[in-house]
Amino acid sequence: MPCNRFTAVTNRRQMLRASACGIGQLALAALAGRNTLAEAQKNGEAGSVPRTHHPARARRVIFLFMWGGPSQVDLFDPKPRLNVDDGKALNGTSVGSETADLGRLMGSPFRFAQHGESGVWMSELLPHLAQHADRMCVVRSLHTQGQAHGEALLRLHTGQANLVRPSVGAWVSYGLGCERNNLPGFITISPPRGHGGVQNYGSAFLPAVHQGLAIGSAETPIAKAVVANLKNARLSTELQRKQLTLIQSLNERHSRETASDPQIEGLIANYELAFRMQATVPRIMGISDESKETLKLYGIDEGETDNFGRQCLLARKFAESGVRYIQVSTDYNWDHHKQVRQGTISETAKVDRPIAGLLEDLARRGLLEDTLVVWGAEFGRTPMAEGADGRNHHPKAFTMWMAGGGVRGGLTYGATDEFGYAPTVNPVHMHDMHATILHALGFDHQRLTYRFAGRDFRLTDVYGNAVQELFV
Repeated sequence: MPCNRFTAVTNRRQMLRASACGIGQLALAALAGRNTLAEAQKNGEAGSVPRTHHPARARRVIFLFMWGGPSQVDLFDPKPRLNVDDGKALNGTSVGSETADLGRLMGSPFRFAQHGESGVWMSELLPHLAQHADRMCVVRSLHTQGQAHGEALLRLHTGQANLVRPSVGAWVSYGLGCERNNLPGFITISPPRGHGGVQNYGSAFLPAVHQGLAIGSAETPIAKAVVANLKNARLSTELQRKQLTLIQSLNERHSRETASDPQIEGLIANYELAFRMQATVPRIMGISDESKETLKLYGIDEGETDNFGRQCLLARKFAESGVRYIQVSTDYNWDHHKQVRQGTISETAKVDRPIAGLLEDLARRGLLEDTLVVWGAEFGRTPMAEGADGRNHHPKAFTMWMAGGGVRGGLTYGATDEFGYAPTVNPVHMHDMHATILHALGFDHQRLTYRFAGRDFRLTDVYGNAVQELFV
């Protein structure tokens, strides 16, 4: 078969550069096998069976992003010694730091208790979530780079902060494809517009069809959010189809004449997807078809829980409809440089009941077993005080938790020192967490790659190990 008739994952030119048309039938077969799914996605095909590297535990991910960085020592990582030494200076040498005086320690004002048969420790601020303790796998030993929000958010969402890289959701969409042809593989609900902005849900050099569809923004109540240009009040569906067919024929001719243009190919796929979404997204975004009991479960129409409850309900509906990666974000209200006590009380009151409702709803519908729910942020907070009553950014140690998707419910993994300053047992880097998420979806993070600019890129770059102990 002539080389110029073979279409690889990106375009013919890149395939020719990679294979030089001289590797033979074996190499071509390997490329075809590796890229069948991505090619189907590029062409807007649905129902493709993912070619995972091992049996998947999860089919989709819901990531609950707490923008700003919640305090782990006030929510999931109790430190009695921190309260005993409240007000004393923390000597850095006692926690592995070269800095002699790290600042004044500040104990947590909240009570902790063990919950469930597994005895997971949780703060009194999470009474609804505590009812699901045996479903949660709590990882206390996260660490990352990035003292500032911008860098830390990019590392959380893309794995890197020094170059524009595809987001986690884009990698998941690229690997798994779409279950249906009328919805994208990746949706982000109320995403942050700052601290990286669109890079946090962008596709970078991956095909454009894998970029996240943004619904609203973190600063806008989700009840008022709309998907721009989803409806055309002037043209009928039939006329729009004719119009799109004409545009697509011109795009396809351009693509043929340029020996395949990835940007045009992405445009073609996204035009088709946008047209089909008109019939599905408005229905999914409406909640009139939900029972009163379901709305109450999420805390919808009940003051402080209404907004995040609606976001979590949408996440369930999109997950149920076949979207592979859904992110739900809070507003930028977890950054408690002062009044950490009151701020943590306020923010947990908004999210505790909706998150518990999401876990319960997914479980009732049989979705939790193959949906990986991840809760976390870009970093945690210092055990030392900032000013009179705040906590500073702390990428050295923080907590994330997962549920569903084959994880070991009731497990507490890793540990920090007696002040919560640094991991001491089973440290988990952000690259490890990304590798672990991909592992749950059936992928070896070292093999889920995309060739760009002469190099095979991956979400974890050249780092990371999947923490397989977190799974049943």
